[in-house]
Amino acid sequence: MRVLAIDTALGACSACVVERGAAEAIASETIYMERGHAEELVPLIDRVIARVDTRFEGIDRVVVTIGPGSFTGLRIGLSAARAIALGLEVPVVGVSTLSALIAPALTTEAGRVIAAAIDARHGNVYVQAVAPGGRPLMAPRVATIRDAVRALGSGGISLVGPAAPVVASDAFALGLDARVVDAAPAPDIAWVARLGIAADPADAPARPLYLRPADAKPQDNGRLPRQ
Repeated sequence: MRVLAIDTALGACSACVVERGAAEAIASETIYMERGHAEELVPLIDRVIARVDTRFEGIDRVVVTIGPGSFTGLRIGLSAARAIALGLEVPVVGVSTLSALIAPALTTEAGRVIAAAIDARHGNVYVQAVAPGGRPLMAPRVATIRDAVRALGSGGISLVGPAAPVVASDAFALGLDARVVDAAPAPDIAWVARLGIAADPADAPARPLYLRPADAKPQDNGRLPRQ
């Protein structure tokens, strides 16, 4: 199986093509950026696909990050993934950003809790954690930094994700054995692809994972009443 993976959920615009069982991506590109995903994504995908021998014809599945993350970024990535999958007549699979951040650490942080944290603003984080051995410990949720730390327990904690340093700082203050493993602004796109290869399309729909409402709200002042 060969998949095209797309990520625009956080601080990067990324795409790659990965073959099942391969150690390295066939082609990959990531641009770290806070804004401008809409303008960069399609040219970036074109550059990645141009380095693949079969171009789009060899793609068996499209994989896309579904959040949590930027509401605008999620819509950009999901729209592109659905359009490509529709054109190719292949399944599209959704992968959580938190799961994609955790996945690489599962191979290196044996015996420790692994937690992924993303800034949710206003003193909150999006967080997910697994216990040693990969057992679920904390389902994806939005929580205050202090509540997130308390929910992680008193053992060794390995933190990943863009908000890992702020969670680690709070954990240190409580005397916990916490360390930042990776504070990259977005998940490794190759791991997004690998999780998408392993997923069952029936159980991993490409729908946004919203853990809280958007900050922007429609203005009611001046709105005309419906007739």
